[in-house]
Amino acid sequence: MSTRLTLALRVALTAIAVIAVSAFAAGAQGLKHYDSSKPEFWTNPPPDWFLGDETQEQKGLSPGPPRATPATAAELDAILKLIKLPAGFKIEVYAPGLLQARQMAWGDHGTLFVGSFLAGTVYAVVDNGGKKEVKTIIKGLRMATGLAFHNHALYVTDIDKIMKYDNPEASLDKLPEPTMVNAGIPPFIPHGWKYLAFDKNGWFYMAQGVPCNICMPPPGTASILHIDPATGMSEIVALGQRNSVGGDIDPRTGDYWFSENARDWLGDNSPDDKLEHITRMGEHFGYPYCHAGTIPDPKFNFGHKCSEFTPPVLLLGAHVAPLGMKFYTGDQFPAGYKNNILLAEHGSWNRHQFQGARIMRITVDPDGKNAKQVVFASGWLQPGNKYAGRPNDILMAPDGSILVSDDEASAIYRISYSK
Repeated sequence: MSTRLTLALRVALTAIAVIAVSAFAAGAQGLKHYDSSKPEFWTNPPPDWFLGDETQEQKGLSPGPPRATPATAAELDAILKLIKLPAGFKIEVYAPGLLQARQMAWGDHGTLFVGSFLAGTVYAVVDNGGKKEVKTIIKGLRMATGLAFHNHALYVTDIDKIMKYDNPEASLDKLPEPTMVNAGIPPFIPHGWKYLAFDKNGWFYMAQGVPCNICMPPPGTASILHIDPATGMSEIVALGQRNSVGGDIDPRTGDYWFSENARDWLGDNSPDDKLEHITRMGEHFGYPYCHAGTIPDPKFNFGHKCSEFTPPVLLLGAHVAPLGMKFYTGDQFPAGYKNNILLAEHGSWNRHQFQGARIMRITVDPDGKNAKQVVFASGWLQPGNKYAGRPNDILMAPDGSILVSDDEASAIYRISYSK
């Protein structure tokens, strides 16, 4: 592990320690609270900014520290034995050792590019004589969660910018200098991690989260952007989303669908996280006024009716943390999976009994009607609120299998089907 990465992890773990101390102090002295009314506050947020709306009912809840090192081969073997899948499906490790792996994308020549969370790195997974080799190709970013590959170029996000690397597969050991696609993105770190999805016209969608749990969103946040990579020009196509780190284009219509993480500190069972569908320019999905389509915010409703806003296509459950999602367009899985959504749930922290850490299968009509969900893959969440892993992105492989990134075990899995 590099000196820089080791230092970054020490800083991250120190921040987690500060959070734990802060949570303890809050329990002894009262509920944790921060004033998020001034956008300037969020340019230098405290390390435990997500605890700032603590309630008596949920006092003391806080995220646990992430793993500082990838799971070992023995640990990954043990994880695979925990995973439950429908008949005919199997799961295996595609590539280990990608610290805090997040969004994935395929290159032109079979390279798998993978972003990361606190590690601030981008990886390339290449086939080296039948063995998967993991290369670290970009270092030193703050939050390299979102990436995509389009027209022979790799697009990589950081908190406040999007960069383009031309023809990266020709020089993985030393990438060309990037060009800047868009440097006008709000600089807020909280909920500033990104996810990219290209449409059929070569523009991409990207969500900009709000730098808080619940607040009046600073300008440019709580939005879904549609961006031209050739010029950096962007348009806001939707508002009122709190924190979306997953989305995909519906192959049936070309519409953009996205997952959304609802606010915390309204109880163990409220509000639900959501699946959303953009059907027209300028839609508003409710944040911060209303949650889950029907729940007025106790502080920020300001007299709005929830009926003023676009309702969710599907309520996913409270604190399941839906992230990456893909419409299944392959031919390997049974025919009934065609155009279904496969959605990765990262799992809870703001809940006494965790839920999530699984992959859901969602069937829904192109117009958003008749949405239903069932569990597709589970077992990463174990008794006692223990995470063996935390799925966070889905990517279809050329052969019709799917890859799943896990930022807790720091690995990529492959799920395939055979009769």
